[in-house]
Amino acid sequence: MSQACHLRLKHALPVGVDASTLLPERLATLSIDEIARLPLELGRDLVAVGDLFDISLREADGVELRFEGDCRKLHGVGRAMGEGRLVVDGPVGDQVGVEMRGGEIQVCGDAGDLAGGAMAGGRLEIGGSVGDFAASTLPGAMDGMRGGVLIVRGDAGDRFGDRMRRGVAVVHGRTGDFLASRMVAGTIALAGETGEHPGHGMRRGTLVFAGAQPRVPDTFSATHHDTRVFWALMARSLAPFGAPFDGLAARCPARVVGDLGADGKGEWMLPA
Repeated sequence: MSQACHLRLKHALPVGVDASTLLPERLATLSIDEIARLPLELGRDLVAVGDLFDISLREADGVELRFEGDCRKLHGVGRAMGEGRLVVDGPVGDQVGVEMRGGEIQVCGDAGDLAGGAMAGGRLEIGGSVGDFAASTLPGAMDGMRGGVLIVRGDAGDRFGDRMRRGVAVVHGRTGDFLASRMVAGTIALAGETGEHPGHGMRRGTLVFAGAQPRVPDTFSATHHDTRVFWALMARSLAPFGAPFDGLAARCPARVVGDLGADGKGEWMLPA
């Protein structure tokens, strides 16, 4: 049997806390006393985990870590996580799941900026909305999301998928401005509306607009290739994400490519 760890916030956090060291695989072999003594950065100060959280352990079928409480000032949750399951029972702060390599993270609320930034594997699901730069590059880095699956049940902010290189990102709500800016590869599927300048500087990759159809910029050009086989495979891969993606196979898409202003060959699929 494996170990599941439950961390319940004792009180509201006055300032931001770096929680990037609290990973399911790291806590899996520790006792309550050992977990309680682990240091955390609270603003400029160091505090112990036991000062902020009530800690409980139980046997489980797999490695698991659960946060409970208002975690909006808890940042870096699941950073570079490689295995196990992590659940946040409520909202969470910035940089959840950044550089994630494997396992599963589930947030039962909203998340801040940079959710899934530079993630390379695993599954990250946000039950609410996310801030800016989700599935995007981290400050000072060149590559955005590099693998895995990101699901946003609500809305997303600006620059969703900036410099994305690989993986699948699905948004059930709307996105802000500059969706898929400078995208290099991967797939983004959107159910709602998008803001201004989608696909700006897009080089490659695929954007699927399953809901509202955006205005096609002048730097994107219509194509007339036979995409039936490709579309059947794409629709099948997106169907497990639920409505409206589960109905894509019955719709015939138009296809445009660009951003020609950046010598790009990215594609938009616009199902009728």
